[in-house]
Amino acid sequence: MTTRIVTHSGSFHADDVFGVAVLAALHPDHEIVRTRDAKLIAQGDFAVDVGGEWDAARGRFDHHQRGFDGARPGAEGYASAGLVWREFGTAYAEQVARSMNATLDASAASRIAADVDASLVRYLDLVDTGSAMVAPGAFGISSQVGALNSTWLEEHGLDGAGKARLQLERFQEAMAIMGRFLQRLVQRRIGQELAADLVRNAERLLDGRVLFLAEGGMPWTSVVVQEMPEVLLVLYPETDETVQRHVLRTVPVEAGSFDARMDLPAAWAGLRDAELAAVTGVPDALFCHTNLFIGVARSREGALRLAALALAESGARPQATT
Repeated sequence: MTTRIVTHSGSFHADDVFGVAVLAALHPDHEIVRTRDAKLIAQGDFAVDVGGEWDAARGRFDHHQRGFDGARPGAEGYASAGLVWREFGTAYAEQVARSMNATLDASAASRIAADVDASLVRYLDLVDTGSAMVAPGAFGISSQVGALNSTWLEEHGLDGAGKARLQLERFQEAMAIMGRFLQRLVQRRIGQELAADLVRNAERLLDGRVLFLAEGGMPWTSVVVQEMPEVLLVLYPETDETVQRHVLRTVPVEAGSFDARMDLPAAWAGLRDAELAAVTGVPDALFCHTNLFIGVARSREGALRLAALALAESGARPQATT
């Protein structure tokens, strides 16, 4: 049976686009109705950002009505994006995991939903409720979604039906973009959950100051930052086209920070190939980032030698290379 998802007509915003995108993903056989007609709203299986009701059991997710008191812990108000995600975020995470053939327990799915709320959905709500402009200009996702609305020049000369068709097309375009972004965000968060124990059990080198990940691309930052205060560098293989190399990364002081627990030596900054090899004495050294957070060598042994040199210069003296 087709699920009818109703939202308001006219200009759309990130919160209604997001809420409808989540429900559409969970109900692939769906119909989207954009209207402000009370009779049509009443016929919907879900009503998002319209209708003047918040009743999750009946699929009603509006926040504009007088007396609305929905608030996250901390008293931030919900908009429709947050109301839908509050009810269906965990189910959405579980569905994405199934699409990846990944096993995700209920507690992990709930953690992912909470993380997405904290890192994305709450900001959509803050903008929509007028509580905060969280990004300047057209930089934020709310502004970017808003820019997908049809302009008055495009609508000029259209009758009511033509204008509604154009607005629906643009709404569906915004939904597809938002839906894809959300899916990829959740997929990455699932990857972090499933990699966490592998990171915890990874090999430690150089007196425990270097963590070696046998598989490149594995998300490690949150586990290392939160649980491994002694780890200063992370080493892993990386395949660049047909060439495998080994990457040495510094550890940020906290997730999202550009400050590291230690930097690579300043003398290495921006050097490549023979120049870096000459300065370090590591024959297969390939590159050091100007900002001193990445060093690269062709072999694991070369990258580990770079790590030993960096640790020695920083004063964090390791045991002999293993």
